[in-house]
Amino acid sequence: MLALADYIQIAIGIVTIFSPFAAIPIFVSLTSNASIQEKNDTAKTAAFSAGIAGLTSVWIGQYILVFFGISISSFKIAGGILLLLMAINMLNAKIPKAKNTKSELKEAKKKSINVSEIAVVPLAIPLIAGPGAISTIIIFSQRSSEFMHLIAMSGIIIAISLYILVMLRMATFISKKLGITGINIISRVMGLILASISIEFITSGLLTVFPVLAG
Repeated sequence: MLALADYIQIAIGIVTIFSPFAAIPIFVSLTSNASIQEKNDTAKTAAFSAGIAGLTSVWIGQYILVFFGISISSFKIAGGILLLLMAINMLNAKIPKAKNTKSELKEAKKKSINVSEIAVVPLAIPLIAGPGAISTIIIFSQRSSEFMHLIAMSGIIIAISLYILVMLRMATFISKKLGITGINIISRVMGLILASISIEFITSGLLTVFPVLAG
């Protein structure tokens, strides 16, 4: 087990990338013609699916790396670069391309006639639980090999999933109150935090792969 301060840091790191804020404008757009009950059901399904993706990353992420023969150091470097690119987009108030593409959003708008079809794809995956989020969770899960560490990580994922559920259910209200400017400001702040985390990942991976860099 890690120290409590470390788990607080991990929770902040995960909630930064595993955040529903990027999904709020799209959620509001795709569910504009849906009833309140349909919106709530879509939010519940999206949050549940994102949570399952996160828990899967916690428990079997390391085995996926072993299967492909990828070291955690190399994965940190690759994941860090991916997060840095996403952070740059967030600092520019843009939705990272790793989370969705124009063609995916176009397809989602066609499906939005039946909102149940958009809850998992693209809302949960990849808009909330995208490649960056999954990479971050796997890297944090490898910080300790103890069973209780995975339990603690699972608790963090479940708590964040509940947070996502609340935020998505309040998406219309938040969108009206904050507006595009408010959401962009939050996105930029989270992008700055994410950029810092990505540099930590890259630095840590490089020092392990190239010990000479440590001097």
